[in-house]
Amino acid sequence: MNKSSKILSKLFVGDNKLRLLDQRYLPRWIVVLIDVLLCGLALAVSYFILSDTRIAFHDVLSVPEQMLVILAVNLTFFFVFKSYSGIIRHSTFIDIVKLAFTSISTAVIVLLGNEIFAALEDQKIFLTTFMLLYMFTSFTFMLFFRISVKESYTFLRNAAHSESKKKIAIIGIDDPTVSLAKAIVTESELPYTLVGFLTQNTSTKRVQILGKPVISSSNLSESLNKLEAEAVLLMSDSFSGREKNEIVESCLNAGVEILNVPNLQNWKKKEDISNQIKPLEIEDLLERSPIRLDDTVLANDLKGKTVLVTGGAGSIGSEIVQQLATFKPALVVILDQAESALHELELSLRLNYPDFNFITELADISNMYRLELMFKKYNFNIIYHAAAYKHVPLIERNPHEAIYVNLLGTINLCFQSVSNKIDRFVMVSTDKAVNPTNVMGASKRAAEMYVQALQQEPETTTKFITTRFGNVLGSNGSVIPHFKKQIAQGGPVTVTHKDIIRYFMTIPEACQLVMQAGTMGKGGEIYVFDMGEPVKIIDLAKRMIRLSGLEPYEDIDIKITGLRPGEKLYEELLNDTNVVLPTHHPKIMISSVPSVAFSEIKAKSEEIIRTATKRDDESVVALLKEIVPEFRSQNSTFERLDKPKNKALTKI
Repeated sequence: MNKSSKILSKLFVGDNKLRLLDQRYLPRWIVVLIDVLLCGLALAVSYFILSDTRIAFHDVLSVPEQMLVILAVNLTFFFVFKSYSGIIRHSTFIDIVKLAFTSISTAVIVLLGNEIFAALEDQKIFLTTFMLLYMFTSFTFMLFFRISVKESYTFLRNAAHSESKKKIAIIGIDDPTVSLAKAIVTESELPYTLVGFLTQNTSTKRVQILGKPVISSSNLSESLNKLEAEAVLLMSDSFSGREKNEIVESCLNAGVEILNVPNLQNWKKKEDISNQIKPLEIEDLLERSPIRLDDTVLANDLKGKTVLVTGGAGSIGSEIVQQLATFKPALVVILDQAESALHELELSLRLNYPDFNFITELADISNMYRLELMFKKYNFNIIYHAAAYKHVPLIERNPHEAIYVNLLGTINLCFQSVSNKIDRFVMVSTDKAVNPTNVMGASKRAAEMYVQALQQEPETTTKFITTRFGNVLGSNGSVIPHFKKQIAQGGPVTVTHKDIIRYFMTIPEACQLVMQAGTMGKGGEIYVFDMGEPVKIIDLAKRMIRLSGLEPYEDIDIKITGLRPGEKLYEELLNDTNVVLPTHHPKIMISSVPSVAFSEIKAKSEEIIRTATKRDDESVVALLKEIVPEFRSQNSTFERLDKPKNKALTKI
């Protein structure tokens, strides 16, 4: 920090006598007075310039009288165009245009009056050369005044806070990044100061943007040291997953923080720039190609429809709701039993989507009477069923609760859908339903089987569609928020097994595919999504620690705790009996899972629900294993209920 910045920071902030930066905006009458004085100065300068030439002024009016007339006309146009209304230290291009109109209009009116007087009296009052010179001079003086105030204020503001600001470099020099840089430079309240730009273009020597150097990023670590940057800012939407990972690796090796901001068109409404710039998240580093949806089909499909989203306050449900908001259906009913989460979602939607027509309903899907009243109240066309219990260890200890929500809740919604002839029912399932090793996965598989079998019934007109995918990054209670809390607390970060792997999607892309699959389905399909490459959880933990500016095993320890009840090393999207069929969307496939007779699954479902009401968990799990024959418990007390696979015959 140079000496001048330190002096300025002492002079212009805190408890001091000057307090220049704390002054209120100039009153409008003072702005008008200053502009009149500047115009008077412009008249005097114009007169002295011409007085040394052979050009003679007309003598109908004396020079002082001519100046007063011109000032009067100029003052009139100040009020016509309201050139005084802008805040000087926040002047914009519109303010400059107003000044230009004021000066030009003054010259035009005076010269027009001059020509009319000449036609009547055969002589002129004002010298044309004088008026044109005055027009340019007055505009220049008023513009210079505004630029000087604005730049001085920005300089003083930045100097006053520069000691506490983080030095950042922006990656890229395209239009969006330059617009972002302008916002950072002009927004003095931000805790950042721009030190330069980084670009892959090697022919940028001596190039500057906004007065900041542009440096080649061929050697990123060296370039960051040259700029003395403490952080880099990138628009991650502008880079592929591979490019982002390369940038992040270089920044981490250089010990530089990575900040992320979405493209300007993706900024949330009514949020300022300070809320848009955030530390780079692990979700941003998935090496996945962007998903492109057929928005036209979705828009036509949802137009004028009443939509129900169950589990609407959860991670998946709330994202589905936000995506529905962009398509503006007639009404979206958001159902959830979590009161606080539902309230928070309602406040967020009111703020960010003011034109979105929605209503929240507090209800439990296992309560058939409550659902019946709701279906009578609203004429639903489409249902997105995302309500479910999902936490494996918790459900392993409470199997009856999984039956209430994951199975009975689904059955209740199915009954109402068929009875009310709902057009489409889209159920969100999970990869844990494939060859399940825990109660949660088995309960979801039982729900899948019920939905699939119901589709085959003659009286069913509703299209029942199931979507199945793996873990979503950042969902409530998932591994990402869990690791974040552990890192914030100083560790250790706990991983259940060094070899455990999972498939991951971001919440937005999972929900995009759910909605797209919903438009494709003809009824009875189970759609599976391309989850990309599996991620090793221990590698995920290490990356998150490094993104936090710390080193694994040095600053934050990683501990292996052992597999939890019902947990397996890897998840599957398909089982051995599945056949996968492609669709027109490259990331969505159809799994042709053999279905059972509806009468059979209905009878078994009724039996397990009755058993669940008695809270006889062992009997519940035993019945669940009958419904889902491939369900074999792992690392669980219920392993004893499994039948031996191929036990060899013992000789007698």
